[in-house]
Amino acid sequence: MVSGVVQLRPEDAMVEAMLRGWRAQQAARGLRQDTTAVRERVVRRFMGFTNEYPWQWTAAHVDEWSLWMTSERHLAPSTIRAYQNSVQLFTEFLTDNARYGWVSACEREFGTGVHPIPIVHEWNSIAHLQTYEGNPEARPFTREELQRFFDYADDQVDRAVRAKRKGVLAAYRDVTLFKVMYGWGLRRTETARLDVHDWGRNPEAPQFGRYGMLHVRYGKAKRGQPPRRRNVLSMFAWAVEAVSDYVENIRPRFGYPDHPALWVTERGGRVRPPEINARFESYRDALGLPKILVPHSFRHGYVSHNTEDGVDRRFLQVQVGHECDSSTAIYTHVSDDFMNAALRKAIAPALVPTD
Repeated sequence: MVSGVVQLRPEDAMVEAMLRGWRAQQAARGLRQDTTAVRERVVRRFMGFTNEYPWQWTAAHVDEWSLWMTSERHLAPSTIRAYQNSVQLFTEFLTDNARYGWVSACEREFGTGVHPIPIVHEWNSIAHLQTYEGNPEARPFTREELQRFFDYADDQVDRAVRAKRKGVLAAYRDVTLFKVMYGWGLRRTETARLDVHDWGRNPEAPQFGRYGMLHVRYGKAKRGQPPRRRNVLSMFAWAVEAVSDYVENIRPRFGYPDHPALWVTERGGRVRPPEINARFESYRDALGLPKILVPHSFRHGYVSHNTEDGVDRRFLQVQVGHECDSSTAIYTHVSDDFMNAALRKAIAPALVPTD
């Protein structure tokens, strides 16, 4: 707010000044611009829902808004909590009068006692009680399903070659892409944003050559933070052979040597996550596999199958980029055979006859 200037619409001017100040505060904390923009949109939507200015908001407005999001919009609890958190952060900023002075500014403009108050509290917001709130049906591929999927994807390449039709390069690219998702335990977006030069050597695994390590530059970020990077060590010779053949023999045939992307389209673009979804679903549905299998099921399978094979849990946690072991545990869906073998091993000492 500029002193000595008469505003034609002082309420609207006050709101815009508050939002500018909040943007500056978040930028000073190092938050990304797209994060602050999303939060601001939420606050503006909340203001539109209440049809009141921030210094007129009450806890009852939050109650009504939350009920509407639950009963009318049917939003997930995690989404509602994120929206509530944005409003809470904004009102905490406004009510910190010692640092930012918005309480005093409102009282000067609109009268004594007219100022923002805290409106989001424990009793009217959704608590984060569980580590994981995603779809409980999410599961990995079984080993048999995974083999069927890869066999079918390989068959599409062979059929395109025999028919001498377009799409051979794209089919080869896609099956390699899926093998990389599983072979290195990647998320869909991480996979889509890989570049050719993200591969590197691992001195401890010279047999893999230049494909001994994969540098993931666009790992899942914390809220408001840049993408997290990590190095994923190559483990499977068959996966290394697949990506090596693609990079050295197939990708050059697309005709875009200067494009950095690992997965290029026939028109010289980068393969996008929705395109990965579309090809995955067409293969899955053609095989009659359960619809609960999604591209992320490759990542679940990577963790689960390696757990069954005795790979160290901490190693897998680092490979997939989880900060907490509890997150890795969510991805672990071991088979009945593995559970039975573990049970037999656990009770074997008790069954040994004693003298």
